[in-house]
Amino acid sequence: MTSVEDGCIFCHIVSGSIPATISGENEMALAFRDINPIAPVHILIIPKSHLENAMAIRPEDCAVIAKMFELAQSIAKRESVSETGFRLVMNVGDDAANSVGHLHMHLIGGKRLGLMG
Repeated sequence: MTSVEDGCIFCHIVSGSIPATISGENEMALAFRDINPIAPVHILIIPKSHLENAMAIRPEDCAVIAKMFELAQSIAKRESVSETGFRLVMNVGDDAANSVGHLHMHLIGGKRLGLMG
């Protein structure tokens, strides 16, 4: 479950060859703090195996997606945003400003968030 795409920065974070501030993990997903946060809580949640983006998700990937959401729930509770509210965002493609070609979900909260778009 740890396929590594050679030039992928997130795969290197999973392997430990690039450091990150880890917020949590389970057997299929890893979470770490965004290096350019847009809110007091801004954590990236990624699958440990390489998936390019949401368009690459196949039916056999449902377990890893569930584990990403389980991790998001536990982090939201620990970061004290589960009651006040938070946003989960997956960007796909250039028009969405996706900058890393590895599926990732942003958990954003800790302040009142504006409208998207």
